[in-house]
Amino acid sequence: MGNIADTFQRLRQDGEAALMPYLTMGYPERDSALALVPQLVEAGADLVELGVPFSDPLADGATIQASSQRALANGMTLRVCLDQVAELRARNVKVPLVLMGYYNPIFQLGSRVFAQRAAGVGVDGIIVPDLPPEESGELHSALLRTNIDLVPLLAPTSDAGRTRLLADQARGFLYLISLTGVTGARDRLPRGLEAFVSRVRETTDLPLAVGFGIGTPAQAQRVAQIADGVIVGSALIQAIGTSERPVEAAGAFLVALKAGMKPATAREQPLGS
Repeated sequence: MGNIADTFQRLRQDGEAALMPYLTMGYPERDSALALVPQLVEAGADLVELGVPFSDPLADGATIQASSQRALANGMTLRVCLDQVAELRARNVKVPLVLMGYYNPIFQLGSRVFAQRAAGVGVDGIIVPDLPPEESGELHSALLRTNIDLVPLLAPTSDAGRTRLLADQARGFLYLISLTGVTGARDRLPRGLEAFVSRVRETTDLPLAVGFGIGTPAQAQRVAQIADGVIVGSALIQAIGTSERPVEAAGAFLVALKAGMKPATAREQPLGS
């Protein structure tokens, strides 16, 4: 099982940013993640974010909402997601796996039970976009006991006090939302992103990963120059959903992103050097 902090530290020493693709569990078919995740790792994923589908995904744009609806229709639940994480570990997937899920299914299962089961199957981190830090004490404590990182989302509108609060709670890394709004690929990155990342760096030494709105190699390259991690979701889901061969499409999409993120000296070296 991969360790989030160790992964970011290793890449930082190599002068690289982490690439973290997002998949909706259960999309396009119920068991698709069992083939998609190994393909993404082979294509260069350093961590993988696994979305637990939910009927009211407040932070997600149209693409991920649609994938979640299909996953729910396929019978995907939190319990099935955890079972599939266990199967991925059994298939020798070693990179950190980070669940992204809304709080209601976790609450229904129970924070302590969820944390124990997640740790038992090999989950490294959890992102809960609709759980504010003021109300996360029970889950936070349960995750600490099981050594799972709670990764908060930090919006560009967060003031210094909010940033410190979330940074103090966070483990593993901080997820910086590049823009105000929901997920979804955009034509360009927002103005002020570099200033946002710099502002957060003044508050914490945790790795900073940027998501929302990243969908092209050029965008991934720019983010990799200023942040420790690049998170790509909607554009990958689109590539999977529009292809008759989703596993191959996912791999090709990620290979292009990873190549764009490599330091210039590495990109300029001839193959085989």
